[in-house]
Amino acid sequence: MIPGVAVGHWTDAEARTGCTAVVFPDGTVASGEVRGGAPATREWALLDPQRLVDRVDAVLLCGRSAFGLAAADGAMQWFEERGRGLPTPAGPVPIVVAAGLFDLPIGDASVRPGADEGRAACEDAREDGYATGAVGAGTGATVGQWRGEERPSGLAVGREQEGELLVAALVVVNAFGDLRESGPTATGGDPAGGRLGESTTLAVVATNGRLTKGECLLVAQSAHSGLARALEPVHTQFDGDAAVAAATGEIEAHVETVRLLAARATERAIREAAAR
Repeated sequence: MIPGVAVGHWTDAEARTGCTAVVFPDGTVASGEVRGGAPATREWALLDPQRLVDRVDAVLLCGRSAFGLAAADGAMQWFEERGRGLPTPAGPVPIVVAAGLFDLPIGDASVRPGADEGRAACEDAREDGYATGAVGAGTGATVGQWRGEERPSGLAVGREQEGELLVAALVVVNAFGDLRESGPTATGGDPAGGRLGESTTLAVVATNGRLTKGECLLVAQSAHSGLARALEPVHTQFDGDAAVAAATGEIEAHVETVRLLAARATERAIREAAAR
């Protein structure tokens, strides 16, 4: 991703599911937006700029739909043991935002990320050398469901840079749609034949720029622009498409530059993940 941001996975290759932790440095500001019609999320409401808390400790991406959100419990325990979290009179409360994707029809649906697996993903977190592809939350991901020709997808990272400004997007592509080429899709699928709540593309954008929570929301919206550039159809009622944007605040940055790079990085990552 970018300096200070670590990524870790728990993967069950046989059951074809997993979870991925994106761990941020102290003081990271974040916001996010859901545009798909069928999200599975945890602590998402606090990402609204109108809400009090503007910091996050981690984003956890999970397989196995809403069942997998239990992995966030283990991540919270991991951060609590390290004294990380929002200060309160009773001690720090870790802020772990989670989102799930629907991979229940893939592999062994009885195997689901839980607290132990969320902790394991945090333990595995590193700033570089982490795996991409069919790992973590991307282990059971597929793409092209609207064509009736589902094929394996996965997890990928795209990066963009403008001088000292860095922007990276980590995505998991489990999309109802498929890769969009330069023009209209040559051979369409059947949106009317979609299955509610069985698809999702998740994006976590990180920048070393200094942004407010409201500006992070704008960046998350631009990440959704990256989804629309790469996938068609996108943001359908069948998808749980969601994006988080996080700023570590290392350098001064104009939000519009970050937005431009975020859309590019997200598109790049999606195309890599879905072209497997």
